[in-house]
Amino acid sequence: MARRVVFTAYGGPEVLHLVNDDPPRPGPGDIRVRVRAAGVNPVDCKIRRGYFASPGDTFPQTLGNEFAGVVDAIGPAVTGYTVGDEVLGFTTAAAYADYVVVPADLVTTKPLALPWTVAGALSVVGQTAYHALRTLRVGTGETLLVHGAAGGVGTMAVQLARHLGARVIGTASSAHHDYLRRLGAIPVAYGDGLIDRLRAVAPDGVDAALDPVGGDAVLASLALIRDRGRIGVLVDDETATAHGVPRLRPARSAATLGELAAMVAAGTLQLPIRRRYPLDAAADAHRDVETGHGYGKVVLTMDRSR
Repeated sequence: MARRVVFTAYGGPEVLHLVNDDPPRPGPGDIRVRVRAAGVNPVDCKIRRGYFASPGDTFPQTLGNEFAGVVDAIGPAVTGYTVGDEVLGFTTAAAYADYVVVPADLVTTKPLALPWTVAGALSVVGQTAYHALRTLRVGTGETLLVHGAAGGVGTMAVQLARHLGARVIGTASSAHHDYLRRLGAIPVAYGDGLIDRLRAVAPDGVDAALDPVGGDAVLASLALIRDRGRIGVLVDDETATAHGVPRLRPARSAATLGELAAMVAAGTLQLPIRRRYPLDAAADAHRDVETGHGYGKVVLTMDRSR
């Protein structure tokens, strides 16, 4: 039997529970992965709370958009993978489970040096930051402002921007300033007076801004950046529309994920893991994520993680 996390009504973390089913079977072009680790992200909590609910929704529903594990079954017409291969990949609301079936082109080979927990938590924040910086055209010698820079997307955006040769200013609470310095960013405390503090460290202005948090953060970006097309908002459609700035839509590909995995395995990027929870403690993992405290990713492990 195979475990998976489901919920049968929208609500708090307590609605999450385990069920046991037969393992899913791969169809043509699919592989089945025995999951070792699956990342937990704020969007998972929003789905569980009914943030994206519509009148036609049915239950039970599942969660989880990223995973790492071992290929244990292969469907017809699959080439390039064999049973026993270690992979990481992405899916849509299905990774909180012992097994996940996905098209073979949604996974990439896991580097040997990449820990399971990091591999299972890399796709969402890594690919979101990667494509955001390219959409904003961040380049060598430019200055990038990252709001909420100690969060998962912020952590990756800071490092990727530095890798591209940009100077990075990151907003965060003072408790996370040393962390941002280690990543290579200039930390600035958010809150009242933010615009003045940003101008003090960027007297010549800022070239682009990435906003993974929404709300009033965009006002600081607008005060420092002339080209609104280079202010990217990730999570707040209303704010983006109201101020005429792009609402960035993350893209995903196995090629991008493979590039990011290689960078983390080589030490070029780091993705801290804040806490691990077993699959049957998914509710506790959601409570942790919803506190909004700390940096690094929260991960579910299937009791076989290293």
